[in-house]
Amino acid sequence: MSVNADVPDAAPSRLPHMADSPAIDAIGVTFTYPGQSRPAVDRVSLRVEIGERLGILGPNGGGKSTLLKLVLGLLRPDSGSISILGQTARSARESGVVGYVPQRIEAQLSFPISARQAASMPVARAVPPWRPLAQEARARVDRSLELVGASSFADHPVGSLSGGQLQRIMIARAIACGPRVLLLDEPTVGIDVAGQQRFSDMLKGLHESLGLAIVIVSHDIRAIAAGCDRVACLNRTLHSHTAPQGLTPQVLAEVFSHDLRGAFGDVHVDAHAASDCHDPSHHHHEHAHPTEPPA
Repeated sequence: MSVNADVPDAAPSRLPHMADSPAIDAIGVTFTYPGQSRPAVDRVSLRVEIGERLGILGPNGGGKSTLLKLVLGLLRPDSGSISILGQTARSARESGVVGYVPQRIEAQLSFPISARQAASMPVARAVPPWRPLAQEARARVDRSLELVGASSFADHPVGSLSGGQLQRIMIARAIACGPRVLLLDEPTVGIDVAGQQRFSDMLKGLHESLGLAIVIVSHDIRAIAAGCDRVACLNRTLHSHTAPQGLTPQVLAEVFSHDLRGAFGDVHVDAHAASDCHDPSHHHHEHAHPTEPPA
C-alpha cells in the first residue's frame, strides 16, 4: 500500500517533556485480581522507546491482557510503577497519548453507521451530535483512513466490512487523536493468512510515517515475527526479551508450557531444532517447523 510520507507526526509538541521519556516504562509491576492467590502479572519490568515495535507473546491466561489494562491505566498495580512518556498510565490514556485497538470489536457491527463515522468517534466525542466536525478534525480522520489504506471503503456500512477491513478502521480510529503509543490486542484474530500479511505491511507503513511506539499483544507468533523489532515473552513473568529471529524452540516451549499442561498434564518439554533431533519418532511431527509454538 502507498503511505503519505508528508503526514506529520501526531501532536509531537503536546507535551514538551515527552521526547526525553520512554514510551512505556514499567518497573517491577505486580497485579493480583481480587480473590486470586497467584498474581496475573508478577514483577514485570519493560521499557519501550518511541519508534520501537514490540511484540508481547504468550499463552492465553498468561497475563497479556492484564498487562495491557495496566499500561492503559484501567488497572492499578499492587506494586511497581508504569509511566507513559513521563505521565501516569491513566493520564496518558485520558490525554490521547495512547491509542488502543481492542481484541473484541464485534459490538461495532451493531451500529448503523459508516466506517468513516466509526473512525471519527474519538474526535467527535466532545462535539454535540447536531454539530458537524470541524474541518481540521475531518482532515485528521481522513489522514488516518488514508494511512491504514481504508479510504476506498470509508463510506461503506461498518457492518458490511470484512475482519481485516474492520481492523483497519479501528486502527484509524485509534490514531485519529494523534497518539504517540499504539497498543493492539490480538490484532490478527479472524484474519486469514493473506490478510495477515497485508495487515503487517500496513502497520509497517504506519510506523514509518508516524514514528509511533507500537506494542502488539498476541499468542500468534506469526503476527509478532512479521511486524515487530523485539519480543517480550510473558507468562505471568517476563520470560525473554529478544528479537523475533532469536526465539528458539526452547524459549517457546517454556513460554507455552501453560497451554501444554492444560492439554497433556504436567509434562517435561524437550524442544529442539529439527536438525538437532536424533529421535526417529520425531521426524514426521512438529519438528518440521521448529519456529512455530507448540500446539
